[in-house]
Amino acid sequence: MNLVYKHEKSLFLISAVISALIWLLLLVGTFGILLVYLLLGYVVFLFAHSAFIAYLKGTGVKITPEQYPDLHQALVQSCKRVGVTDVPDAYLLRTDFFNALATRFLGRHFIVLFTDVLDALADRPQAVNFYIGHELGHIHRNHLGWKSFLFPAAILPLLGPALRRAEEYTCDRYGVACCDSAADVQAALGAIAAGDSRWQSMNTDAYLQQVAETRGFWMSFNELTGDYPWLTKRMATSLAMMERKDITLPRRHALAWLLALFVPRTGLGGGAGGLVLILMLVAILGVVAAIAIPQYQEYTKSAQYHQIYQQTWSMTAEVTAYMNEHQQWPYAMTDLGYDSEPVINENPYYSVMLYDAGMIAVEVNTDVLGEGQYLIYTPDYSGDEIVWTCSGQNLAEKLLPENCR
Repeated sequence: MNLVYKHEKSLFLISAVISALIWLLLLVGTFGILLVYLLLGYVVFLFAHSAFIAYLKGTGVKITPEQYPDLHQALVQSCKRVGVTDVPDAYLLRTDFFNALATRFLGRHFIVLFTDVLDALADRPQAVNFYIGHELGHIHRNHLGWKSFLFPAAILPLLGPALRRAEEYTCDRYGVACCDSAADVQAALGAIAAGDSRWQSMNTDAYLQQVAETRGFWMSFNELTGDYPWLTKRMATSLAMMERKDITLPRRHALAWLLALFVPRTGLGGGAGGLVLILMLVAILGVVAAIAIPQYQEYTKSAQYHQIYQQTWSMTAEVTAYMNEHQQWPYAMTDLGYDSEPVINENPYYSVMLYDAGMIAVEVNTDVLGEGQYLIYTPDYSGDEIVWTCSGQNLAEKLLPENCR
């Protein structure tokens, strides 16, 4: 039985390639400083997540051979069925959520079963295996481990939500693999749909007929921009897998695909997960704006000054030739045959003037105080040879051409 949903691997590969390129561009664009921010972000996340793990260990009931042996046996057997060799720690927790979750802290995996689920399925305890298997799917497929690396692609329209939905379909398949009957799968998903008591009287056939309604524009649009497939589809595909049947789901509305292309993924309908994603995106963009853009501006200025240097350094040879011929320094650029003093070039901009003792001053810019910024070419007349040196005035050394530093 293939437990991986048909589209997950291809969506993962596309997301991994895109994320790798984006991370590389960000690291290069911020000259590696992004690593510092990522490290700080990880430390903040570690402390925040530790609060939940500490609460879980201090409040929840750990499932062991001595504590709820039936659940522990179900966990061990489910791990064997889906190939998870390292049995994760499992806890029972009282919350207002009707579901289960898997999480990871410092390399250790945890599964949390909520008491409402167990209470609802008290008459059909084997259905709990679906929840256990689903969370084992996240662990076995390492969805938690890849989450941070895939973040850049995860916020992209269509692609990010599509990968998340594919992961959910995969984990549902793991849940099915841990169940012994279609009735267990029906009970597990029916309890999510109809509640802790009404699920027992739910008409599954009528519920599955609602799948046809998902083809409409609004249903399609909200699914394409969401992290989870509609529960009706999840039940239909899970039951089909249990019964070894092929299933064809309704095609989504064409206009919904087009509009969803402009909606980035924010996660879980804009809840806490989405807020975290948005804050991380803003933080990354802030780093780029604060570091990468000034660095790029410095790079372009440095390249411009290097170009000016290449265009004006030849004037030193002209001054040398004038000195050798007339045995005196030229007084102005017009002495060298130029039409005016100063000599002005527009693109790139620079202005060249001659000063005492043959010194050439090339104004390349003005600073915030309005003072000129110059490349200075200074001759040293020692004996019969003139040696030129280049330096900067009011210019940061890192912006100067290499020969002027």
